Amino acid sequence: MEWNLIFFVNSVLLGVGLAMDAFSVSIANALSESGMRKRRMCFIAGVYAFFQFAMPMIGWICVHTIVEYFKGFEKFIPWIALLLLLYIGGKMIWEVIHGKEEDSADTAVKLTFSTLLIQGVATSIDALSVGFTIADYGLLMAFIASIIIAAVTFAICMAGLLIGKKAGDKLGSKATLVGGIILVGIGIEIFVKGVFF
Repeated sequence: MEWNLIFFVNSVLLGVGLAMDAFSVSIANALSESGMRKRRMCFIAGVYAFFQFAMPMIGWICVHTIVEYFKGFEKFIPWIALLLLLYIGGKMIWEVIHGKEEDSADTAVKLTFSTLLIQGVATSIDALSVGFTIADYGLLMAFIASIIIAAVTFAICMAGLLIGKKAGDKLGSKATLVGGIILVGIGIEIFVKGVFF
């Protein structure tokens, strides 16, 4: 592969495709935390961007070292994403349904760091497969492609957080329920795409 416009366009398009799940999760997170500050939004988008950078690089390394083990692991990727997102989304739904009738600010589910990490893995685990797509790249090219994917993810997630924040203000206490349903839906979508297509 050569350093040309096609390389950069492909990297951006990969970033857009891979960031769609993180975009939806960003909307869900901002729905349940509509008072989120810009610094926190940058941190959340940065976590997703980091995982979208790391997963293709890990995939590339696996392809160049332990490819036979990686191929065996690949079939579990949709299952892992499904379980992680069902757990997080289901927990949000459960807390809204079984929570006390209080002020919407009190019932909003706070996004913890561990939950954010789980979401980062769940929304980027399919990017491990990108290691096969970029397998013919040298190390530097794979690194630059992953940086571009991360930058695109960051921008898309910031947009998702802004959209979710605005919608969360309008939905009030129902925003957390909507966010949980979105996460469950994303988990099912990743699973169906990974297993049946």
